Amino acid sequence: MHMRNRIKFKKVIASGARLLLFCCMAMLSNCKKLIVVAPPTTSITANNVYTTDATAAAVLTGIYQKINSLSPSTGGSIPSLTLFAGLSSDEFTLWSGSTNLSALAYYQNELAGSPINYGADYWATIYPYIFICNDAIAGLNNSTSLTPAVKQQALGEAEFMRAFFYFYLVNLYDNVALVLSNNYKINAGISQVPKEQIFQQIVSDLKGAQSLLSPNFLDATLVNTTADRVRPTQWAADALLARTYLYMGNWASADSAASILINSTSLFSLNSLGNAFLRASLGNHEAIWQLQPVTTSPSNTYDALIFTMSASGPGTAGNFGAYVSNNLLSSFEPNDQRKQNWIGNIKIGTITYYYPFKYKLTTGPVNEHLMVLRLAEQYLIRAEARAHEGNISGAQADLDSIRARAGLPSTTASSQSDLYSAILHERQVELFAEFGHRWLDLKRSGAVDSTMTVAATQKNNSVWHSYQQLYPILTSDIQLDPNLKQNVGY
Repeated sequence: MHMRNRIKFKKVIASGARLLLFCCMAMLSNCKKLIVVAPPTTSITANNVYTTDATAAAVLTGIYQKINSLSPSTGGSIPSLTLFAGLSSDEFTLWSGSTNLSALAYYQNELAGSPINYGADYWATIYPYIFICNDAIAGLNNSTSLTPAVKQQALGEAEFMRAFFYFYLVNLYDNVALVLSNNYKINAGISQVPKEQIFQQIVSDLKGAQSLLSPNFLDATLVNTTADRVRPTQWAADALLARTYLYMGNWASADSAASILINSTSLFSLNSLGNAFLRASLGNHEAIWQLQPVTTSPSNTYDALIFTMSASGPGTAGNFGAYVSNNLLSSFEPNDQRKQNWIGNIKIGTITYYYPFKYKLTTGPVNEHLMVLRLAEQYLIRAEARAHEGNISGAQADLDSIRARAGLPSTTASSQSDLYSAILHERQVELFAEFGHRWLDLKRSGAVDSTMTVAATQKNNSVWHSYQQLYPILTSDIQLDPNLKQNVGY
């Protein structure tokens, strides 16, 4: 089952029960690696899916499985933000021989909501996930037969995931539709709301999730603990809340939320650069939340497959043809060990290609999990928040924690403005090739126009237009719901 571009926003709302049934059956049948309990022998319907612990837990498990089952080269899938948002920004160069039209559209910043949905594919993918979260929240709240601990954890995961999905929607599209119900009558004719309202809803969901989620790392039973960190916990809610507060400019709250994780030293610590993307059960305490691989080919992460280059060069042997841009490569300071550990290179003829190499395994035992939230980001969140708060020494200390691991000396930035610039630079070289951080940072920092004016010329000798920082909304949804408005420029 592929809930991609072709699933329409209004159709999803109008056929909620049928979609939930279809999703649950597919999720249960395709996520053998994540589900450790047997699927029920009776049929699953929207009415009975929340009557047993196993089926209720499987709804959320199925979301994680679905997110990570699609290659990050599949437009609209959440992990594909690493590739496509990276292509949108100044982070990657696309191989000149690439014929992938989707990649070219993102790379050239020439997106359109119709007829092929370039840029609108995230809208088309994420709203069905939100519907499942809404239905789960309603079903779980109404359930009287679940084990209390399972019900509480599942409800927390549903609220967390809804916040997670809305975080990316609002940052990719700005003002979006706020859908909180599984009732199509309520949702009919819905319109966009200001992004501030979306951020407030994200905060509300994450605070709710904080109060519900376990502080323990749990397996698919939602009861048993595990050494892996593949389900949301209180800590994941803290981490996403810290990021959300940062994006909202709520510096004190961002500082406080990030501090919860940084100060929990018995659970979280920065790992060595070479081991920072291992699965948590192998001793990687930098991980806050990871996604477990759900395929056998590759047996580890798709990221390693699509970015790692062989002697055959770009665009062959699974490689997608996107590699590190000169902008990113030149941003590393001399002796920055991240360049040696997290960027690979290969010489093809007279050209040396540099590619993201954070994930190094495609075959063999499952030793790497896809990192969604990690501790290093929390240090950078707190550093930025403290710089804005005027806590210069605190911001320097957090920034230096990241720099020291990379083998770099302490920062020389000492003023508020210099620290802010230094932190944004550190984010560029620390968080590259991870869920589109660079693209979102350029936009929220106000640097997107100046940066992309230069980058657009380098990429395709074109003129950058400010409206291109937002992706287009799915045209067919606008045709179905006249209350939805297309983003300017499309």
